Amino acid sequence: MEHDFLRYSCQIALPGFNESSQLLLQQAKVLIVGAGGLGCPAAQYLTSMGVGTIGIADYDTVSLSNLHRQILYTPVDVGFKKVSIACARLQQQNHGIQLIAHDIKITSDNVMAIVSQYDMVIDGTDNFDTRYLLNDACVLTNKPLFYGAIYQFEGQAAVWNITHPDGTRSPNYRDLFPEVDATQIPDCADGGVIPTLAGIIGSIQANEVIKYITKTGELLAGKVMVFDALTLQSRIIKIGKVTKTNITRLIETVDIPTLSVSEVKKGLANDTLELVDIRTDHERDIIDIGGIHFEADEFDEYKDYLKNDKVKVLYCSSGKRSGEAVKVIRKKWPNAKVFSLDGGLQAWFEDN
Repeated sequence: MEHDFLRYSCQIALPGFNESSQLLLQQAKVLIVGAGGLGCPAAQYLTSMGVGTIGIADYDTVSLSNLHRQILYTPVDVGFKKVSIACARLQQQNHGIQLIAHDIKITSDNVMAIVSQYDMVIDGTDNFDTRYLLNDACVLTNKPLFYGAIYQFEGQAAVWNITHPDGTRSPNYRDLFPEVDATQIPDCADGGVIPTLAGIIGSIQANEVIKYITKTGELLAGKVMVFDALTLQSRIIKIGKVTKTNITRLIETVDIPTLSVSEVKKGLANDTLELVDIRTDHERDIIDIGGIHFEADEFDEYKDYLKNDKVKVLYCSSGKRSGEAVKVIRKKWPNAKVFSLDGGLQAWFEDN
């Protein structure tokens, strides 16, 4: 007990924060989905503050392009599972807490069971399927969700689905974005991101979690904070006190049909498939690996081409945007023979 008091003495000394507050932290169970740019700093601060149980869910491996913003990893970790490395490093940081690795892709089949084990969830994801899935699962299980997003020099943070004293709930992600055409929004690999922004927004997510657990301060509930890393200015957008959505079930996740780099290279050599670059003109001018080029908002103009019998493999920088594009195309034209290049250009060049 004396060791714990010494370790946490600086936070226990805070006005309005005492040993009871520290006990609340020790009793809390927090799930972090995504061990990337946002999940790494959020996990580090929650670990250092003594949150009793931290679960981390991620099924990806470390790649070289992750290292500039995903601060738990080093070059020797490239190719290994993020969640295993993250949990091991965090356990070294604080032996007094429990870390649980969920080496699994969050889907509609498992999200309820995983979320139900925790008191709250941090969204550190970088794809819209998982973001909406987490949102809906947290609404259905009545768990608060701590949202963060980053792109280029701008970050966002919010707290969704807080239960008010009268039993009503604060807005959730669908109150802000009922649905989004994700093919129009590049991810970090496609559009870039300044690495310090990941640390700032991830730390804000951790800060909101700490405030919620210890019942201190005013939460970012019913509002979204938008932060500009170039000007260091932030603004708060109010979206209301009470949710206007009615979420009654999960939307089933659909696996995106992909082909690996080796499969694509073999298909190109045998002339059994074609490449389609769906990035912007600017991205195409910088580098490409060939193939026809049109952007994700031009699908209808290429309807006949997309519906012909030739196998087409769409690619972008990371595979995320092309994966969303494949979903959109197959929804419009179910028989279209379109696939996404797994891992995108990153995987292509790493394979050389």
